[in-house]
Amino acid sequence: MLAVGSQVPTAGLGGGRRGYLHELTDQQASFRDIVKSVHTVRAASQIPSALAAAWGSALEAPRGPVWVEIPQDVLLEPAGVPPVGALAATLAPRPLVPRPELVTEAVRLLENAERPVILAGGGVVRAGAQAGLRALAESLDAPVATTFGGKGAFPWEHRLSLRSWLEDRHTTDFLADADVLLVVGSGLGELSTNYGTCAPRGRLVQIEADLGKLESNHPALGIHADARLALDALASAVGPRPRGGAGRAAAALLDRVRQRIDAQGLELEQRVLRAVRDALPDAAPSFWDMTILGYWAWSAFDPREGAMHSAQGAGGLGYGFPAALGAAAADRTVPVLAVSGDGGAMYSLAELATARQYDLSVTWLIVDDGGYGILREYMTDAFGQATGTELARPDFTALAESFGVPAVRTTPDRLREDLSAALAAPGPSVVVLPALLRMFAPTHTSEG
Repeated sequence: MLAVGSQVPTAGLGGGRRGYLHELTDQQASFRDIVKSVHTVRAASQIPSALAAAWGSALEAPRGPVWVEIPQDVLLEPAGVPPVGALAATLAPRPLVPRPELVTEAVRLLENAERPVILAGGGVVRAGAQAGLRALAESLDAPVATTFGGKGAFPWEHRLSLRSWLEDRHTTDFLADADVLLVVGSGLGELSTNYGTCAPRGRLVQIEADLGKLESNHPALGIHADARLALDALASAVGPRPRGGAGRAAAALLDRVRQRIDAQGLELEQRVLRAVRDALPDAAPSFWDMTILGYWAWSAFDPREGAMHSAQGAGGLGYGFPAALGAAAADRTVPVLAVSGDGGAMYSLAELATARQYDLSVTWLIVDDGGYGILREYMTDAFGQATGTELARPDFTALAESFGVPAVRTTPDRLREDLSAALAAPGPSVVVLPALLRMFAPTHTSEG
């Protein structure tokens, strides 16, 4: 994504003059931590080069958003340069190819491994590397777990799939016990390592396009490369091995996880998540706020052909609905689902006007539990009581209808039917589910 914004006149850049409307002391710094690169234009003649540099930065692995700022006086002055052409169509970013000697060493390690396991992160999805990952996993007969950001990187129902139960100790131990753990497109951060408790005991091979994340948390054979190019290189070089016990090991792990979850009396939560999955068309994308149902989805939701997006790790309350609107505007051929709690929904209520104004086919599921449910759980578990978690909130159905957005109040028993109907109808809609959901108990230590 390339965003173009204005800036104070050039005389005020760097705080040279004070008192401009919309002035920031350092606007570049305000954006630098949330975009991949910032580009400042100081004259109209610089615009073509700045846009070309920005597009090149955005498209080169790891891909990401970029920011171009053009001062007010530059925007208002006559432009003596020809119109800029279709830069995005003509730019060919330099491919981030894996070094061949590193590929050779990774192949040696993987072929000699007795218990190879793969952990696939969001870089696999962003690179479109799913086919190479599957080919490599099947050649190695290696089980595959996906991080929360990597959901959709590997088929959920595949015999080698470990799914995404990264907050479960059984999965943590399984990954740590691999004699070679191949990590692709993940920096092995806090959430991907069960809060830092996953310590690989074997050799680690890490493929990562973001150089800053390569070996940042664990020593490894680090391969700085685009995930698709690296996985394709490995898959073409690794010799296929006969099927062993990897499929049975994956199934046994999932069975242990299932038994632990089922022992916690969480049938309602699993039923609600199944209803959402059943109602959502296979190719439809979904966007999840930081809410208890979203935390469940990280581990237990199968995105199928659609993509699952969440504000994981940043505490991004209010993310789900606006992000879903962007997806619906980009592709009007499929419905889009947004999921929020009542607390997260309060951050984004004004976007109901946007949804209605542009007639965007987004269904907003709001799970109303009276406050910040996950914080309520954390505080109660840690201190015996919660503080500041209960919220005054509107009647969400009446509020949506005041914007001209159809809304329905549902129950867990009617959720699949009501959500299916809302997703099938054109334009925006809201489904409100009053429910007090609980989070499954994660395990960060080696108890059962």
